[in-house]
Amino acid sequence: MLAPHPFGYQITESSLIEKFSHFRLWEDRYRQLVQLAKALPPLEISLKIADIELFGCENRVWLGFEKLDNGGIHFYGDSEGRIVKGLLAVLLTAVEGKTAEEILNQDPLALFDTLQLREQLSSSRASGLAALAQGVKTIARACL
Repeated sequence: MLAPHPFGYQITESSLIEKFSHFRLWEDRYRQLVQLAKALPPLEISLKIADIELFGCENRVWLGFEKLDNGGIHFYGDSEGRIVKGLLAVLLTAVEGKTAEEILNQDPLALFDTLQLREQLSSSRASGLAALAQGVKTIARACL
């Protein structure tokens, strides 16, 4: 597997929901995003190619994928910004290992609403998050 990470496996949607349910302040959620960013291994320089770089984000972001034998999609990525990388980690948790059909039939950003993360994002980070979600959907369509 290219660029393995713990998101969607050791770190699951339910574990994030449990963890974030204890945070009432945005600052606590922000710190947790930074922690999630640290848990996402840096992408090897050889994988940071122009073909997988997303645009529309505040920082440089790469989002790649590979098809799994079971029909699911393994997503991987990286960002130069800590918060954007934390947002990417949450997105990876929501979509990792799912089939293209599952991804296209759901809102990849629903987890962000459950975790109450979208409401406090600056407009530039919110547009970056939308670009990440669009990247996931584009990949899913390509895998059909």
